[in-house]
Amino acid sequence: QVQLVESGGGLVQPGGSLRLSCAASGSIFSIYAMGWYRQTPGKQRDLVALITNGGNTHYVASVKGRFTISRDNAKNTVALQMNSLKSEDTAVYYCAARVSTSGPPSYWGQGTQVTVSS
Repeated sequence: QVQLVESGGGLVQPGGSLRLSCAASGSIFSIYAMGWYRQTPGKQRDLVALITNGGNTHYVASVKGRFTISRDNAKNTVALQMNSLKSEDTAVYYCAARVSTSGPPSYWGQGTQVTVSS
């Protein structure tokens, strides 16, 4: 089992920045990739960014150039630096861990609210 705990959400004005962090514990040796997903009411949970244990990253087109995912293997943490935030970035953000090279995540955090509003 892997436990994921997020922190860092909140309210920010358009154009502002936020940094989300996720701490992993438990069977972390089984993790192949960690990522961030987001969900708004009535919609599915979508991938925002992913980083593998080898450091390869993937971003959804709408956040490329604005968001940066990073991973500290020594501390078992993953972070999402979000810059130039837009109102459409408002969502609940979930940290996730994948144990295989494909397919949906096996583990989820509890979620943290990000609200971009003036």
